Amino acid sequence: MTKPIVAKAPARICFFGDHQDYLKLPVIAGTINRYIQVEGQRTIEPDFNFYLTDIQKYKLINLNNKANNILDGDYYHSVLYVLREKGFDFKQAYQGNISGTIPINAGLSSSSALVVAWMRFLLKSIDQEHKVTDEQIGRWAYEAEVSYFNQPGGLMDQFTIAQGGLLYIDTLSTKSERLNANLGSLVIAESGLAKKTLKVLQNARTYSQGAIAAVQEKIVDFDIHKADETQYKEYLSLVPKEFQDHWYAAIYNHLLTQKARSMLAGRQTLNLEQLGSWMDAHQQILQERIQNTPQAMQQQLKAARKAGALGAKVIGSGGGGCMVAMVTEETKEAVIRAFMDAGAPQAYEIELTIPQ
Repeated sequence: MTKPIVAKAPARICFFGDHQDYLKLPVIAGTINRYIQVEGQRTIEPDFNFYLTDIQKYKLINLNNKANNILDGDYYHSVLYVLREKGFDFKQAYQGNISGTIPINAGLSSSSALVVAWMRFLLKSIDQEHKVTDEQIGRWAYEAEVSYFNQPGGLMDQFTIAQGGLLYIDTLSTKSERLNANLGSLVIAESGLAKKTLKVLQNARTYSQGAIAAVQEKIVDFDIHKADETQYKEYLSLVPKEFQDHWYAAIYNHLLTQKARSMLAGRQTLNLEQLGSWMDAHQQILQERIQNTPQAMQQQLKAARKAGALGAKVIGSGGGGCMVAMVTEETKEAVIRAFMDAGAPQAYEIELTIPQ
């Protein structure tokens, strides 16, 4: 029996810049020690056949499926399609298991981790993995997950997961910059509420882009990448009232991201208390302006801060899902208990992963 092929990809957390990547504004995101893993061996059968361990179902993947037969959200076949468009040929099928330690529909990008892990598996199966850069895998994963299905998200998830570590991603140029990942102790809490990705993203994207377009209609040389507090106030009257919260969010979240980048990109010792306060400021904007934080999660975040969290925020698009808290060794257990006492079904320590 031939040696099995194993490929895996981590979950991701956005620390700064939520709801910014679809505006071509930068984000700061990192990968954590939770994974999706694809493991398989060659089979004489004509199609891939994987047992999805976590949901106890089998997934049959037609090796020769045509593009017009790919159902919405079928990332297995969309990845095959994108890789074939790039010139790769797949003729050998595999059978095996797909498993994970990433909560599903919780804001930690389990779907993007699956896309990246599946793409790495396919490239390994034809001995091509080392001929493709991590940056390229991120780009192709974005094509397979977002562009192919015309979904509203940005490229943060795929680019972060493919490259790993803590990154500042300029989503306009798609260039990445490695940052200091010594953020101390981190805690993840699962809210118990399913996130509402597509609805939240579609609304936020529509309103944010509407706000920027309204300003650009009157100020033709306006550049959101250079906007600051002064321009927020100066152009507020040009923005329709229904878009004004998202106008605020677009500018002030960008400014917070730049502040955090300046600290994380430097060589000085990190001021974790300052980073935590910026994280709280980011969450306040998400909560009050984007309005992506249900009341139950607001209470859980409040409890974590009261227990000693340096900063805490919703992860991902929001509407439900997970939260992350920056903590110290001394406050870690208290914050975990506080999250769960406030209604979170699960809370646990995680670590940022560093590429080998």
